[in-house]
Amino acid sequence: MTDAEPLYDVRERTGNPEHPSVDDVIDLVFERAENPRVDHQDAHLDEAMATVVDRYGSETIRTVIHRILVEEYPFRTATADLDVDNVDCVRIGTAAGQFLAGLNARQDD
Repeated sequence: MTDAEPLYDVRERTGNPEHPSVDDVIDLVFERAENPRVDHQDAHLDEAMATVVDRYGSETIRTVIHRILVEEYPFRTATADLDVDNVDCVRIGTAAGQFLAGLNARQDD
């Protein structure tokens, strides 16, 4: 990836209407938190999201994901003024990035 390319292929960063929006990613995070997948290689991400949504609430999770995917905040600083543990922010950012990659892969099929 060159310096000119967006860090995340999310519509709000790329301007490409074919890329998923940050709201698509957030909706998927909440869906997976509410209904974790069973026997899936990324089931641990679903379980982690269920934990952080319960711990911090949906609005805080929404803010953290937007900061990471759109505003280019590093994982560990996306929690500024939100009272979220840095390690949980890393979990949120990792899961959001994985879910975004999955959404983009679906569109490439």
